[in-house]
Amino acid sequence: MGKKNPIAVAQTQAANVMKTIQGIHIKSVSTVRNYEEALSRVAQYANRELNIGLRKMTPDQAINYLEERGESVRQKTLDLERQAIQAMMRFNSNKLDINDRIPTIKSALATIEKSRSYTTEQVKMIIGSQQGQNALSTQITYAAGLRSHELLTLLPLSERAADTRKEKEKEAIQHKFSGRSGERYTVKGKGGLCREVLIPTHLAQQLEARRLETPKKITDRHVHYTQHYDIRGGRTWSSSFSRLSTRILSWSSGGHGLRHSYAQERMYELQNSGMNRQLALKTVSLELGHFRAEITEVYLR
Repeated sequence: MGKKNPIAVAQTQAANVMKTIQGIHIKSVSTVRNYEEALSRVAQYANRELNIGLRKMTPDQAINYLEERGESVRQKTLDLERQAIQAMMRFNSNKLDINDRIPTIKSALATIEKSRSYTTEQVKMIIGSQQGQNALSTQITYAAGLRSHELLTLLPLSERAADTRKEKEKEAIQHKFSGRSGERYTVKGKGGLCREVLIPTHLAQQLEARRLETPKKITDRHVHYTQHYDIRGGRTWSSSFSRLSTRILSWSSGGHGLRHSYAQERMYELQNSGMNRQLALKTVSLELGHFRAEITEVYLR
């Protein structure tokens, strides 16, 4: 007997959830229809990536899913899926109490689409006006293509293994960080993914000189982190970077613009070494922690 169609399986799971909710907890026909369509998409992810049924999804797994989705869909879609998951967990799977909620996750798509990259000279100008912690954070972000909050999650690869659940492109894995040298670290990114990053040796030495004797708890944008290095990250660093960029360059793409720079520079490096564009795109996508290469395409505009 052949494999069942994964889309049909997900649609059935979503429909079964909504049958127990419609008319009792949700009376609007259009809302029921919209929630069912949203849960069908969530079910496809749960089945494919988590190897569980829709109803088995936990609140933490839901947050990871929404963070991942936030890089490829707009806020309206993201909010609908969050509300649908929340209704399921309250009234069907009982993963949430009636007054509990799934926190609102902000879509990063609009920021990604409007952002533009910085040149090496522009980055140097900004770093030249920064001091200590902020300067090192900017250098690491630019060199490794990090998100601002990922600076708060840095740990050597020898102390925390990277998550390989997204590394399905074997050929791209072989070329990851090709042409660059440095020290391997891991960061916690979107969707809960713990990925490997490469930091140039001279920056890694500066980072290790700032290793905290005792890790400290820090909260950034309502998310809790355990920080192991005395560097800036998250909102504190990104706000400082944006202010300086505006003062020095008269415009700012925010710290996220450095990820655009990383993507564009790596694509140039890999293609210039003879790699075809498709493989280069998959490789850079892997390095950036994107869940789909199509997201990386946006960074190349």
